[in-house]
Parts: sequence; structure tokens; C-alpha cells
Amino acid sequence: MKDKVELLAPAGDMEKLKAAIKFGANAVYMAGNNFGLRKNSKNFDKDELKEAVDYAHEHGVRCHITMNIVPHDNDLEGIVEYIKYLEKIGVDALIISDPGIFNIAKENSNIDLHISTQASVTNSHTINFWYKLGAKRVILARELSLDEIIEIRKNVPKDLEIECFIHGAMCISYSGRCLLSNYMTGRDANRGDCAHACRWKYALQEEKRPGEYYPIGEDENGTFIMNSKDLCLIDEIDKLIEAGVDSFKIEGRMKTVFYVATVIRSYRQAIDAYYNGVYNKEIAKKYMDEIKKASHRHFTKGFFYNKADSSSQIYENSSYIRNYDFIAVVLDYDKENKIAKLEERNRFVLGDEVEIFGDSPDFIKFKIENMKDSKGNGIEIANKAKQIVYIKIDHELKKGDMVRRKIDE
Repeated sequence: MKDKVELLAPAGDMEKLKAAIKFGANAVYMAGNNFGLRKNSKNFDKDELKEAVDYAHEHGVRCHITMNIVPHDNDLEGIVEYIKYLEKIGVDALIISDPGIFNIAKENSNIDLHISTQASVTNSHTINFWYKLGAKRVILARELSLDEIIEIRKNVPKDLEIECFIHGAMCISYSGRCLLSNYMTGRDANRGDCAHACRWKYALQEEKRPGEYYPIGEDENGTFIMNSKDLCLIDEIDKLIEAGVDSFKIEGRMKTVFYVATVIRSYRQAIDAYYNGVYNKEIAKKYMDEIKKASHRHFTKGFFYNKADSSSQIYENSSYIRNYDFIAVVLDYDKENKIAKLEERNRFVLGDEVEIFGDSPDFIKFKIENMKDSKGNGIEIANKAKQIVYIKIDHELKKGDMVRRKIDE
């Protein structure tokens, strides 16, 4: 068991992994090109996996690899060699939902085995079953309430770790076991290829009236009847820590690097505030406001206080709320001349009011009053993909700091 709760971050590619580590993750989870549930994430080939594990370990961060598909026999080709390779490069844990993959991993490696949320673990008896088979950690189903988590912790071994999702997208189906994508598009959500059909707009059509569409419940344009809000529990982390949760998991391997940085930073600061004895509603609100600067859906607490109700759904649309643009990342800072080297990510212009944030609790507000290109020429606009831009700024910046701009209403 850990002295402090682990903050576990998504790493969809190497850039996101580095951002997660810079902004405070204690562990990251990612996937190779097979056996994981996010085919559309960039993921990592074998060489990239080794690079990622080495980088994480150099920074004292653990690496968990997702192998949580619901497999058919042909999905398992090469799995033994893959697991042995993961052990060789020093992977810390495998995230598994299928008993067959669990057994293969147990017989062919000594890597810690974590039971995925896809296994739909909702009670202490199931946890004890997996513990007796050799599981080090169980990731609880998102359908559990705080009271149920507290009760589970009392009835499982002390050395069995419990992980909970605390932030990110929610699935309409129990523990993500959905057939809708497969039925409608042929893309199997349980084998890593979800089309997110629950986010689409639906209407009712009567058999003898083709072309006449009727709304299912909300307005003349239809309704998003299966569209959940996103989970956000940053104002509940004290209760979860005190309930005995060992790891806080952030969803989002397919989200942007700006999203990963913003969310991980906010939870890192809030968790640190708790252990420093200063966590309160005001602190939680401060970092909730920070989270909202990344593109997001409306938030919900899901099942935290027992059962989700209609407030967890958003019927009007499936769009994201976007109040800020991620405009640049800091590549370097010249202390002597006080010049920051930036890489453009979204268009910005001379005179823009921006915010720059790193891994410290606060951010810098700054007006861009001069810009130069890589040839030293003064410019008024940066609008080329990954354009190198130099700005003069008195505040010392660090590599990987990010620059955002509030979107004009």
C-alpha cells in the first residue's frame, strides 16, 4: 500500500506521456499496438514502449500497459511473446479484464496484474476471487457509490490495491461493455474499436412513414438519449482518499496533450493540497475552474452518491465546451536575454493576452508585445503548423510549459 494516493494518467503517445509526467502523474497507462481498448489512439510500437518505460522510470513514474480487450482466439496471436517483451523492458503492471489473458500473463511473467474496469468488479467477493488468483490491484467499476467503495475496502485484504476512475468520459453501458458500435458499424468496442455511437443524434421513424422522423424526447431535432456527461470528482478527493482508494485514474488516452496537462496538473495540485492540510471547497473550485479551461463536456459525479439520475445525462447535444485555445508549448528559455522559444499549436497574434502554466500551482498572465520568427524577423502573427516563435518575457519559463488564450465570446 502506498503512503499517498497514486495519480494515474493516460498516455496516448510519447508527447502526452511526457506532459503527464511533467505535470505530476505518479504513474501512466498506455497500450501497445495490440490487446488494448483504444485502437484509434496512436499507441506505442515495441521500440516506443521501451523508450516510454525508460523515460518514465528515469522520472520515478510507473508504467501500466492496457491489455483489457475481450478477446477472440485470433486476437491472442503473439500474446506470450508480447508479455515477455513487456517484462524484459520493465513494465510495472498489466491491466487485464479477461481471465484467459490473466492466466497467460501469470504463467509467463512476474509483472503485477491489475484487473480492468472492463471486468465489472462491483463487490468484495469478486475482488477476493481475483486476489486469490494473484491480482495486485482491482480497478473498480464506475457504477459504484462512495458508500460501496468504503464497504469494499473493509472487506478485502489490506495489501490489495483499489483503483478508481475520478475524471473523464463515461460510457452508457455497464463498465464499457457495449455492443452498439459493433451492431451499427461493425467496429467492436470490446476489442478496442468503439465508434462512440452513443454520442450520435437519434430520432424515431415509423415503418409505414419512411423519411418522417419523430423526436425521442427533447426537441424537433432529436435527442442524445445515451450521451453521458463527463465524470469529475476533484471536489471529492478527500472522501476517496479517506475511503482507502490507492490510485486515482484519469480517462483520456485519445484526448489532446493540452487536456492531459491541464487535468493532471489540477488533480496533482488538489491532491497535494489535501496532504498539506489545506484542501477545501475553495481549493477544489480553483482547480475545477482550471480543468474547465481544457475542452470538456458538462460534468457529473456519476454514481458517487448512490445512483446516477437524469442530471448525469445531457440530452441536447454531444458537443464539447471550449473556452480556451492551446496556442503554444515552450521549447526553451534563454535566462540571460529573457527570451522564450515557443512552438505554435494554434494561431496567435501580437497583442494577445495569454496565460502560461507549468507544474507550479499558479499561472502567468502575459501580453505578447513582441514576436520573432526563427530567422530573427519581427512578426505579427503565428499561424503555421508548429511554427517556431520567440517572445521576450521576464518570467522564467520551463521546457514543456504551455500557453493558452481565452476564446473571445
